[in-house]
Amino acid sequence: MKLRESLAPARMQRVALVAPQQQLRSMLAEIARTALVELDLPYETGNGAEELERAAAAAVESGPTAALVGWAPQSEIPALARVLAPLGAAVVPLPRPKWIQPPTLLGGRGKPRTSRTLVDTYGTVPYADLDPSRIAGMAYVLMFGMMFGDVGHGAVLLVCGLVLRSGRIKKAAALQRTWLFVSGAGLAAIAFGFLYGEAFGPTGLVPVLWLDPLANPVPLLLAGLGVGAFLLAGAYAIGTINRVREGGWGLALYARSGAAGSLLFVSVGLLVWGLTAGIGMMIASAIIIALGALVFIFIGLYVEAGGGGTAVIQAFIELVDTVIRLGSNIVSFARLAAFGLTHAALLMVVWNGTTSLWAPGWRAGAAVLLFLVGNIVTFALEALVAGIQALRLEYYELFSRIFQSEGRPFKPWTIDLDTVTASTGTRAERPLP
Repeated sequence: MKLRESLAPARMQRVALVAPQQQLRSMLAEIARTALVELDLPYETGNGAEELERAAAAAVESGPTAALVGWAPQSEIPALARVLAPLGAAVVPLPRPKWIQPPTLLGGRGKPRTSRTLVDTYGTVPYADLDPSRIAGMAYVLMFGMMFGDVGHGAVLLVCGLVLRSGRIKKAAALQRTWLFVSGAGLAAIAFGFLYGEAFGPTGLVPVLWLDPLANPVPLLLAGLGVGAFLLAGAYAIGTINRVREGGWGLALYARSGAAGSLLFVSVGLLVWGLTAGIGMMIASAIIIALGALVFIFIGLYVEAGGGGTAVIQAFIELVDTVIRLGSNIVSFARLAAFGLTHAALLMVVWNGTTSLWAPGWRAGAAVLLFLVGNIVTFALEALVAGIQALRLEYYELFSRIFQSEGRPFKPWTIDLDTVTASTGTRAERPLP
């Protein structure tokens, strides 16, 4: 896959599909077979035998020719033209009206990537925007691992991912695409488990490479905020690029999720740095940058509200909300440390209970049972909590800055060719060039 195809939707071309009237139905059958064209039809499409006739009836006729309009991936137009040429049909590129948003096609005609699952459940990437699916997947795995840091539990999660990949569990076949996602989360949990010195709890099976969460909660809290600041910086950078792609620098300069919002975020970082290090010049610079960013954001909000006295009040209220929300979004990443502490605390309780019960006789069996059940319950509970919390941070803190609107997915026109092959004479099995 080319780099551009992995970062942005495929380039779409507005096209007219022109054919002799007697070949119109054959052309439609070929279009359905290739699944490369989204037709502009004045009705909700279906997949029955009558669909071809309905599409043919919607064609514009002029003399001996008939035509339909739609969208096709720009890179696939030569192949589509070769397929239609034997029928005397042609693909004619058309200019795109500025007020029409092309459909979004991500990753070409192949299977969608597992890493796009997060973005797809949030919404369709607008045609002009970058596709942050891979970055979002890595961010999710990082946040999950920080909250679920344990070598043993991470290893179990890694095994679950590999089992999903094998496809041996038929009931979980629908989840097979998520194997890489689950395995990545397991690897991240293992990595943080080594950093925390956790392996099924504070068992001493692995040394502490960084810090013990329960013994050093403040450094862990600061680390969580640092990770959050890093991820927010990335979200602001992608958001600024998207605003430029959507409406140019005029939109990006005044947008809360564009250049103005990015500068406000940078000013907060400089202010914290200046206050911590006692650097007066940095504090002054942060205040100046923040004031400039707030002015640009206010202007953008004022224009967006339509101007006038009411717009001033609305823009001011939204400006205050922007500042408050930025602070709350940064603090929200403290949950990375909070739930990491919760995970470690639960496993410590289990481990302390196990060691207290351990003694010859029946108590040894009870200790083993407590260890197993405690770890199973903690694994299930914390995996669910960490998964939900990481998803919340993705959606509310990160995606809200990356996306301002939603696109519409590319829906190629297809029908059941078995029901129309006899009437059109089209060979449905012919491969696409």
